[in-house]
Amino acid sequence: MEKNHIKMVAENRKARHDYHIIDKFEAGMVLAGTEVKSLRMGKANLKDSYARIKNGEVFIYQLHIGAYPFAYYDNHDPLRPRKLLLHNYEIKKLYGKVNEKGYSLVPLKLYFRAGKVKISLALARGKQHHDKRETIRDRDQKRELERERKNNR
Repeated sequence: MEKNHIKMVAENRKARHDYHIIDKFEAGMVLAGTEVKSLRMGKANLKDSYARIKNGEVFIYQLHIGAYPFAYYDNHDPLRPRKLLLHNYEIKKLYGKVNEKGYSLVPLKLYFRAGKVKISLALARGKQHHDKRETIRDRDQKRELERERKNNR
């Protein structure tokens, strides 16, 4: 098996529509055993989740990891805040940016890399309504160009 084999668990597709992605970070997560087993089954939802810096540590909120169906009694809370593992210099960089107006920490992807759960975290700035329409227009134009190119072959 490849060392950097990646198995995707969940993706936040709406994030790229709602935000301008400024920078990306990869972080580990502190999880319970039943949470890891649920993730291996693909039971995760990044929709409406966000990250915050609290007391020099980064936490992710509203990340839904479904209950593990085979746990007898000690199952986890699906929406509990989870600590993210980043280097100190990364946290300091993020802290400086997030305190500026308009910047947010948004999760993009949740995946396994070499057996460890990782989350792709983005430093992002919210899009205005006209920016979203522009993005949709650009995407449609690209789709039309590809269609024309394909038909001309």
